[in-house]
Amino acid sequence: MLRKKINKKSNCIITCLFFLSCCFTACVSTKETVYFSDISPDSPRVKLPEYHEPIIQVDDILHITIQTLDGSSTAAINQFSGGTSDAGSQATPMSGAAPGGYLVDEEGQVTIPILGRLQVAGLTTSEVRRRITKDASRYFNDPTVQVRFSNFKITVIGEVAKPATYTVPNEKVTILDVLGMAGDLTIHGKRDNILLVRENNGEKEFIRFNLNSQDIFNSPYFYLKQNDVIYVEPGKGKIASTNAARTQAISIAATVVSILTLVISRLL
Repeated sequence: MLRKKINKKSNCIITCLFFLSCCFTACVSTKETVYFSDISPDSPRVKLPEYHEPIIQVDDILHITIQTLDGSSTAAINQFSGGTSDAGSQATPMSGAAPGGYLVDEEGQVTIPILGRLQVAGLTTSEVRRRITKDASRYFNDPTVQVRFSNFKITVIGEVAKPATYTVPNEKVTILDVLGMAGDLTIHGKRDNILLVRENNGEKEFIRFNLNSQDIFNSPYFYLKQNDVIYVEPGKGKIASTNAARTQAISIAATVVSILTLVISRLL
C-alpha cells in the first residue's frame, strides 16, 4: 500500500515537471529564419542597383602586375605585389601580416620600378590599369596589366558563425557574399535588422537591411565598399539568455519548488 502511494506521488511529480518544461519551451519565441520570405513564384524580376567601382584612396594597397612574353623583364615590378596575379584569389580572414603590394602614399601616388611615380588616388582600378598599360607599352611589348586592391577588407561582427575581417579579392562584392564568407547568421541573429557602417568623406553612415524582404536587392548599398562593417544584432532570445540567465534559473527553480510543494501537500 505504501509502495503504491509512493509510486503515485512519483508519477504525479514527473507529470508536473514534464508539463512545466513544456510550458517554458512554448514560451520561447521562434525566430524567423527564412530569407526573402516575401518572394513568391509570381514575384516580378528585381533590377539590381547600378554598380560603381570603388575609388582608390590614400593608404590603399594595390596589387599591380605586368605580364609579358619575357617574364624576367617585369620581375622587378611584380615582386612588390607578392608574385603572380592569381595570388589571394579567395576571400580569407585577415592575418597580422601586411598585404603585399604598392602603398598609395599621402600624395595619392605609387612608385613603380621602371615606370616611376604614378598618381592613382581618385581613380578606379580599371582607370589605373589603362594608364599603366599605356606607360608600360613604352618599355615592353604587348604588356598585360592587372590592378586590384590587396587590402579590400570587410569586417563582419555579431551573430555570425565566423566573425572576422575578410580581405576580398573581388571588388564587386555584395552584402550576401560577405555574410556567406562569415558562415551565415547564427540562429540568434536578427535577420530583419542588419547594420551596415560605412565611412564616407570623414563621416559615418548607418544603413539597415532586412534579409526577410526582397527590398534588399533594390538598395543602393547592396554592393559593399572597402572598410565597410557589417553588424548582426542578437535577437531578444539571445539577449535574455545572456543577461538574465541567473534570474531565469532562480525563477524556474522557485516555480518547480512551489509545484512540488503543492503536489506533495495534496497527496499526504
